[in-house]
Amino acid sequence: MSVTTQDRSLAPVRLERSLIPELERFGAVDVSACFNCGSCTAVCPIGTEDGAFPRRLIRYAQLGMRDRLAASPEVWSCYACGECTQSCPRDADPAGFMAAARRWATASHDHTGLARRLATSAPFATVFITLLVGALAAFLYTAHRPVSGREIALFEYLPATFVHNLGIAILAAFGVAAIGGLVRCCRTLSRVRPAEHGTRSTRAIGEAVWFAVARESIAQERMRRECADDPGVEARPWYLRRWFIHAATMWGFLGLLVATIADFLLDLTGLKPTGVHVPLWYPVRLLGTLGGLLLVYGTSVSIVRRVRKRERSVARSSVSDWWFLWLLWFAGVSGFALELALYLPDAPGWGYPVFLFHVAVSMTLVLLAPFGKFAHAIYRPVALAVLRLRSGSGGAPA
Repeated sequence: MSVTTQDRSLAPVRLERSLIPELERFGAVDVSACFNCGSCTAVCPIGTEDGAFPRRLIRYAQLGMRDRLAASPEVWSCYACGECTQSCPRDADPAGFMAAARRWATASHDHTGLARRLATSAPFATVFITLLVGALAAFLYTAHRPVSGREIALFEYLPATFVHNLGIAILAAFGVAAIGGLVRCCRTLSRVRPAEHGTRSTRAIGEAVWFAVARESIAQERMRRECADDPGVEARPWYLRRWFIHAATMWGFLGLLVATIADFLLDLTGLKPTGVHVPLWYPVRLLGTLGGLLLVYGTSVSIVRRVRKRERSVARSSVSDWWFLWLLWFAGVSGFALELALYLPDAPGWGYPVFLFHVAVSMTLVLLAPFGKFAHAIYRPVALAVLRLRSGSGGAPA
């Protein structure tokens, strides 16, 4: 059932009673339990001065204001510290609601329905991802050739051109899905009029983009400064702090991606043909090794903490959390196993199936990026830039 009302900044506003059950399928615990007391807003380290975050978003859900919730860039502001959930007198789990709202928003920007299924059904996600990795590995295997010699020769086993062409096709599919979702995200966010004191000058737009991409998404400035770990764990060394674990995972993945692209470009220009043995300190190889170390470290700690459930920020994990983390972990660990095989004196037979698995998992990660938790990296900078422009000052939220 739905009704329509008028709103000055977003008209008409559609009210739907089906919104709360839908959000609960994405992981929200009990949105109806919230009585709008404002405790979550009071303790939120990035709450707005007008007392609207995250209380206002929960209210949108309770009233069934689907369009209003979808058009709120604040959905992407939360750092999932869990302070609001810990202070909630009704156990409504505001942090869980915010995470569910992000998964719901990701699915809303995807017209294929895949993001929805991957976020709401563990059996579907498990079977689909397993079949996709298997299908990619099988397809790669069709191009394999027999090899001989004392050193492992990955690109004699699988032709470099074949792997590169398949990689380009995967990246093209990712690009189409990511750009389509980003366009729909921008259209959705544009439904709300900017604040009267907001500005859209060229300088303001540039500053907003810098804030969203460099300071927040890459440097994680606000997460480091304001979103602390659980009480009692602040004495942890820097390498066990929540912000560093998140940064290690992100930078590790990006490092591996940049190393892979650089290796392809070096092969394309003839500077270093793919498959040529290079020392461990060769720049591209060193970048890949460091990226892999960070990725495996970050994902391993994240998995352990989610299994233990002792910290408020990981007290509840969704289907999307698990399949994304495990794919990242398998990609990192198989990459290190592959590197070990490359530097062993005799060609180990297990290096070739590991190579198939590593490439298949890595390609699956790229293919599914717009449909899972990694979509956060696509939509969040845009939302933060929009918030920065509307506020005209401190960020998202200020």
